[in-house]
Amino acid sequence: MALRRSGTADLPLHYGHVPRWLAERMGRLGLAITEAIIAEYGKAEVLRRLSDPFWFQSLGCVMGMDWHSSGITTSVMGALKRAINPHAKELGIYICGGKGKTSRETPAELLKVGEYTGLDGDFLARCSKLSAKVDNTAVQDGFQLYLHNFIVSSEGQWAVVQQGMSPVSTTARRYHWHSASLTSFVEEPHASICGENQGNILNMVAREASPTRSSLMEMAHESPERMLKEIRQLVMPSHHEVQAKDVDIKRLGSILWLAHEKQPKDFEELLLLEGLGPRTLQSLTLVSEVIYGTPSRFKDPARFSFAHGGKDGHPFPVPVKVYDETIATLKTAVEKAKLGESDKQQAIKSLSDLSIRAEKDFIPNTNLDAVIAKEREESWKYDGRTVFGKATPPPKKNQQLKLF
Repeated sequence: MALRRSGTADLPLHYGHVPRWLAERMGRLGLAITEAIIAEYGKAEVLRRLSDPFWFQSLGCVMGMDWHSSGITTSVMGALKRAINPHAKELGIYICGGKGKTSRETPAELLKVGEYTGLDGDFLARCSKLSAKVDNTAVQDGFQLYLHNFIVSSEGQWAVVQQGMSPVSTTARRYHWHSASLTSFVEEPHASICGENQGNILNMVAREASPTRSSLMEMAHESPERMLKEIRQLVMPSHHEVQAKDVDIKRLGSILWLAHEKQPKDFEELLLLEGLGPRTLQSLTLVSEVIYGTPSRFKDPARFSFAHGGKDGHPFPVPVKVYDETIATLKTAVEKAKLGESDKQQAIKSLSDLSIRAEKDFIPNTNLDAVIAKEREESWKYDGRTVFGKATPPPKKNQQLKLF
């Protein structure tokens, strides 16, 4: 089975910075989500999801980044690297590379990962270089790479997230790769090795691994047209505001209805989450989907911006109090699950299940503008913030807005 690029995403090219108050929270939330995915599905699932452009965009949205801009890639991968790498040995996930000069340090970082884990660092560095060469040189699509992240598990599976810039179209293109075909060679020990025994290691240059080497080389010979037909492609619009056409109204509406109209006491599955307000339940439900949702749930990444807003104020300012409560609840659930107490984690998982069940009979009125207006009006209550400053109370009480 030959390796294939798993997807691309086209994004408006934006500049700017992520304020410290958001960057720190993105790291904590990203770590908690990663830990929850590993606990439920394993390390391989983290790599599979990172290789899905729709899921990656949804993750960036739920973290409070601008829902459609090129900055999601740099900021999300930077936050994950800072948060995950200090726990890499425990989690079994290592993130290498980054933006600009840091991207060129990827091979050296992978060699160090090889020393820590017993993996073939030279082979991983070769995979890193090949994926970059294909997207930057073999496929002439007008985008010059400026970001390259290589994510590898302690078993040797890997994913690549890299992004290029087109000054002509003022857009960025994100490329995703996944090493799914390497799984049959995981845990194959060397027949012999000179040096200190480090246990079972990977021998990617062994005779048995020749199909993998061949498939890697095939990447450079594939025609761009054929590759593009086989990958998942996400094209984000240029407009900043979140519009109804960007969102699955029925899915979003069912989440808002569950969180704001129904009370948690009405659902046996949510008893362990009592004490959380409706606004935090709204965010937790969307975070729950990012952790437990199937690929079909991520066709409209903009919907996930309704968890924690966006730093540019679209669809509304980042509700810092809600963000912190979401992180704390998820972190507590993960820690309890490590101790064998999985009730709280199961309760969080049930949130996405409930929203899916609610969709069957739920009929929205598609009043998306009213939802956004209400969130902005009440943003000050949740310490709402953007890169421009803190939200302030409205000068006068607006007319009650009817939601979904």
